[in-house]
Amino acid sequence: TNQFTQDRDASTTSPSSAMRSPILLFLPLIFQAISPANAFSLTATPSFSPRQQCQQRYNQNHESRLYNKAKMKRNVILDASAAETDDEPPSPSTSDLKDKLVSAISNLRSLQERDGDFSIDFGVKGGEINETSRAPQTVDYYAISKDVGDAAKEVVEIANQLAAISPTEEPTQYLGDKVNGDKAPLDGPWKLLFTTAADASFSKNSTRGMARVQNVVNAKKGRITNVIDFEPKADGSLPPLKQLNVVIKAKAEDKKRVGLVFKYAKAVLNKRIFGRHIALYIPVPAPFITRLIVLLSRIFKFGRGGQKKVPKASFDVVYLDEFLRIHRTMDNNLFVQGKEKWAAAVPFFR
Repeated sequence: TNQFTQDRDASTTSPSSAMRSPILLFLPLIFQAISPANAFSLTATPSFSPRQQCQQRYNQNHESRLYNKAKMKRNVILDASAAETDDEPPSPSTSDLKDKLVSAISNLRSLQERDGDFSIDFGVKGGEINETSRAPQTVDYYAISKDVGDAAKEVVEIANQLAAISPTEEPTQYLGDKVNGDKAPLDGPWKLLFTTAADASFSKNSTRGMARVQNVVNAKKGRITNVIDFEPKADGSLPPLKQLNVVIKAKAEDKKRVGLVFKYAKAVLNKRIFGRHIALYIPVPAPFITRLIVLLSRIFKFGRGGQKKVPKASFDVVYLDEFLRIHRTMDNNLFVQGKEKWAAAVPFFR
């Protein structure tokens, strides 16, 4: 009892001692409340019923599942894109391929200057046309050298790549249209850059000499003129022919194919009469004569095969834009042609 009385007296006589114990109890709670981690706990928090709390937890779980599902789907798409990028490198653009084409043609010309060129002359004996079919022969660039053959092969491969991405859906549009012919994609002059056809291949070391070749399309008239301008020989002398024009009637057979009917050839000689160059007009065999030739060929080659039907002249435009034109003939000869406004190609026109 005395000890109890002493403790009671001490608590009443020392107020600081009486206050110490409750303050010490509340200090941890106060510091916890004002700590940065619990800054938001000082704001008023609405109270929810048990049902509302269940609904809230369900919503949170549902949103989490949706987020995880979207994340997984995005990862799958990214993985697929990465796989495509790894397995399939991006295809070169048209512009890149055209630059590669000009570069390949430049390389071919350099190698021809180093290793030599063809020696093709007119007719069957000159190696220009096939004796049986009378179609243009296909030149063999490997006959010059392996390097020249490989360079020509690269040009053909790039041309085939361009053919797969031609931007013009209907190259023959408006061909033969007297009203809209000037809008035809084929209209205008096209100058030769490369060919596999012997009849369009010219060189300095041949009797007929070097020449520049262009193909002039008059879409309104449905007419194509092959223009061959012969150049002076290495010794400065003039070749017998100054210019040869082959006039052809052209008709669109479908969106890409052009049917051809040869009309006549005009040969301009380097000889003059009364100050003017002599011009000779040579008719191309008419369809009747062609059929007669084929008939006789079948008679004399009876039982040994031979020509089965009259060959029909045509070509397919495999690539076309405002600068570049690539086409294949019925004999599978390739022509690569360009327009003067394609500055990168101008040095290689021939």
